[in-house]
Amino acid sequence: MTAEQLISFARGAPSLDIVDLEGLKAAAIRAFDADPTGVTAYGPSAGYLPLREWIAQKHGVGADQVLVTNGSLQADAFLFDHLVRPGDAVVVERPTYDRTLLNLRRMGSELHGITIQPDGLDTSELRKLLESGVRPRLAHIIPNYQNPAGVTLSLTKRRELLDLAVEFGFTIFEDDPYADVRFRGEALPSMLSLDTHHRVVHASSFTKTVCPGVRVGYLVGPADLIADIAKKATSLYISPGMVSEAIVHQFCVSGDIDRSIATVCRALGERAQALAEALRRYLPEARFVEPDGGYFLWVELPEDVEVDRLAPAAAERGVAVVKGSDFVLDGGQHALRLAYSAVTVDQIDEGARRLAAAMAAVRG
Repeated sequence: MTAEQLISFARGAPSLDIVDLEGLKAAAIRAFDADPTGVTAYGPSAGYLPLREWIAQKHGVGADQVLVTNGSLQADAFLFDHLVRPGDAVVVERPTYDRTLLNLRRMGSELHGITIQPDGLDTSELRKLLESGVRPRLAHIIPNYQNPAGVTLSLTKRRELLDLAVEFGFTIFEDDPYADVRFRGEALPSMLSLDTHHRVVHASSFTKTVCPGVRVGYLVGPADLIADIAKKATSLYISPGMVSEAIVHQFCVSGDIDRSIATVCRALGERAQALAEALRRYLPEARFVEPDGGYFLWVELPEDVEVDRLAPAAAERGVAVVKGSDFVLDGGQHALRLAYSAVTVDQIDEGARRLAAAMAAVRG
């Protein structure tokens, strides 16, 4: 492998070898054959009804509680636009998804970052914030294999968070695109499924289990909230993409989705393990929690390693990373997010070796 070949730990996207191209092609043909009118015409703003029904069944809700969106980020944007006003307090995890921070900042939210521990959000820290008088409109939580930290919110903390939402009157936004990408451990129940007080709105996506190009995500929440957002969506785009939503529907009802998830989990499990082993080998001072699923691993580096210097030094050596400072309101100067989803096991080992060389260079 030459130094000119870029090894990218920067992008959370699956590599082509784990995308079921044949299954998607077959699903597309079935979609046009089964419902040519529905696929080619304008559709309801809440999304392709057969797919909404499939999602509703998966989550044990009514189809009127499901809105299909252009990826889960649009689900985020719809909910933020509907619930959050400038100056509203919003709880986010520290660290959290960089685009969530950007969107909430753009809306003029008062953001409160709560520390993430190896078992997820520090609920004791959140309780102290709430008891100090802060009244958030929303708490944005990525419960499974969190982006960027890779950790999972424990069942105990899921219940504690639900109790806090009821006690202090805020909505939990359960942003959950990675739940099915699990390589180890038992699946935990979603907060949506545990919620008896209508405090949870749930979002997910087919980006990580089918492929990013389909651009199909969804929002699950109370029927009146979904109806209100669907009205706004009508004004925005009249109709969502019926073709891609119908293809995803056929991919799901055929069982191809289950085979695709198995392929993704097997490949990413190998890659996550390889990355953890390579980091232990080449960067023994690095601290991280080895993920049980998802796409990302969060690395804490020694205090004398500034990622503002490390990232360009790594790029010079043909390896791309994302600085930890992108995922927090402040700080993160000694942390990196590494995505292992689009790199082979051989590339992972070489990429970690290059990263170690870059770290040695910036430490002088």
